[in-house]
Amino acid sequence: MSLLHGEHAIRITEGNHILHGITGGPEDPLGWVIFAHGSGSGRHSPRNHWIASRLQSKGFATLLMDLLTEEESEERGNVFNIELLSKRLLLARHWIEKQVGHPVPLAYFGSSTGAGAALRAAADEPEQVFAVVSRGGRPDLARRSLGSVEAPTLLLVGGQDEGTFDFNRESFKRLKCEKGIRIIPGAGHLFEEPGALEAVSSLTVDWLLAHVPVKARSSQKEQDRRPDRPSSSV
Repeated sequence: MSLLHGEHAIRITEGNHILHGITGGPEDPLGWVIFAHGSGSGRHSPRNHWIASRLQSKGFATLLMDLLTEEESEERGNVFNIELLSKRLLLARHWIEKQVGHPVPLAYFGSSTGAGAALRAAADEPEQVFAVVSRGGRPDLARRSLGSVEAPTLLLVGGQDEGTFDFNRESFKRLKCEKGIRIIPGAGHLFEEPGALEAVSSLTVDWLLAHVPVKARSSQKEQDRRPDRPSSSV
């Protein structure tokens, strides 16, 4: 079964644990974006699905994955277990490469507590990740790893999200990599306000396109010049 060309439900097995996910995107993507969901969210998050669809239309493949099993998610403390969550992201990366058959350009898109896990995973395997984006995230949960993150990192914060603004400001200071922080005016923690998700998706696409490996960008431009190239959107 192809992982792409439409959406596919997938399962990743780790010992006795089964993790569920959804892949989507063009057959020959620029790179992969793994979504690290926050507390109370998962692979069915409508906001992350919306953003994933925009990334797919720009040439990226996406994996929306539950980082916890159903049993694990019943224990509230697990949503703050950054070590466990980051290991699951690394597991997802290895799973993708096993299915594809070779290493792939990879980025993480983290929300809420998932942003901490994404940054920890990026710090653990710095050569494997070309970018990280945090939406309303808690990067402070990866405080000890922030100085080791090498992937260009973009922090997106809602202008009305007072609960996470200070966390992001302090984390931004700790990051030593290429970095950016953007405030989405009028947006709250969930970015439900009109135009908020559009702003998030636009900034995310621009960040990822600016940092995806040059070889991947060149390959995409070459395909764009082919008159018989099928649409890459899903």
